[in-house]
Amino acid sequence: MNRRQFLKNTSAAIFALSAASYVPTTFAAEKTKRVGLIGCGWYGKSDLWRLVQVAPIEIVSLCDPDKHMLAEAVEIAGQRQKSHKQPRTYGDYRQMLKEKDLDIVLVGSPDHWHALHAIAAMEAGADVYCQKPISRDVLEGEAMLAAARKLKRVVQIGTQRKSTPHLIDVKKQVVEGGMLGKIGHVDLCCYIHMRANGNPPLEPVPEFLDYEMWTGPAPLRPYDGLPHLRWWRTFTEYGNGIVGDMCVHMLDTARWMLKLGWPKRISSEGGIFVQKGGKSNISDTQTATFEFDDFDAVWQHRTWGSAPDPDYPWALFIYGEKGTLKASTMRADFIPNDKKEKTIHFDCLFEKDKYPEDVTEKNIELNAAPATRKHMQDFLAAIETRGRPVADIEEGHISTASCIMANISMQTGRPIVYDAKKRAVVGDSQATKLLRRGYRHPWKHPYAG
Repeated sequence: MNRRQFLKNTSAAIFALSAASYVPTTFAAEKTKRVGLIGCGWYGKSDLWRLVQVAPIEIVSLCDPDKHMLAEAVEIAGQRQKSHKQPRTYGDYRQMLKEKDLDIVLVGSPDHWHALHAIAAMEAGADVYCQKPISRDVLEGEAMLAAARKLKRVVQIGTQRKSTPHLIDVKKQVVEGGMLGKIGHVDLCCYIHMRANGNPPLEPVPEFLDYEMWTGPAPLRPYDGLPHLRWWRTFTEYGNGIVGDMCVHMLDTARWMLKLGWPKRISSEGGIFVQKGGKSNISDTQTATFEFDDFDAVWQHRTWGSAPDPDYPWALFIYGEKGTLKASTMRADFIPNDKKEKTIHFDCLFEKDKYPEDVTEKNIELNAAPATRKHMQDFLAAIETRGRPVADIEEGHISTASCIMANISMQTGRPIVYDAKKRAVVGDSQATKLLRRGYRHPWKHPYAG
């Protein structure tokens, strides 16, 4: 092949790649990657099975303090991976990482563990895929970002809306295509009734669960049943409520679509206004305003009542001078202000024919599976080039920290202006102290500043 033919073929290949509007770069390595998973719950396993579908990997290690959950993951891993080998198992992530034989570690543990698990995995030599939100407090996120940069690790965050096919199309066609015109406001919302609010009695800790290890650096709540499947999310001891769980996705999506950095100022108000019974201590109603240079992005959630737009119960709305964009994980619609122009509809991509195993997988989010697969492909491509993935940890940190600071604003009753260089809230020493939560002995907070 002569040079002219080589350049011609190369240009054609590059054009073909760019024409695939919703496919992230997919230069996956031919070499089999050795993978470990910390946190074998619902989404930890879901992430792992998506990775198995798109890359030659060997699931080497699984870690979880719940032996029953661990056993289920081992059984499925033996079926799903090509070698049919059963992975090694651990109840303590430190023992798993001591082997230093993993190329990739997936962090699927609850939020209060993300920082310690991710940093330890980086220190053990692995690149990391970490579920969102990246941290339980702001300075954990700063420590994670610093570790990733110091150790030169690739860290992809599970904000996979950036890899959601129809949203990538929306970004290119509507936002980057200038169809919205000047943007004046963004709304973000979640009206899904997802706040667990039971009042179960206390009971003995079952022998198959290491509750001390599950709790780790968080406060040790009296045991009232298995904390899995959303029960832990209903407590501020472990996470940051609906804002930390759901707003982080939509805020991150808006920031990605509109090329936004840190908000200039964050304010929030809310509380438990309706669902006052039960043990849950996260808000059932909350509004947060994230102020940017040219417009505000306003979040609202209610875990009661009905959604104003039943087609978009968890969504973002971008309002421009030329029209409105509605977008969710399931669909999107551009509605032009000029009635002579047509509405443009975007549908969610499903890949049930291509990946028939999706259909029978327990608890799978079928609409999210294609996005997670493409997110994993982007992660693998970044590993090969040692570049930054689409949901790099710095972007995940900005979105996570902004949501955490919305809760701090609600708690203090004051707006928050964060100085990312000084890692402090401007002019507010009390709020600055809330950027870092206390750790239960003997666990040590990773932020050394």
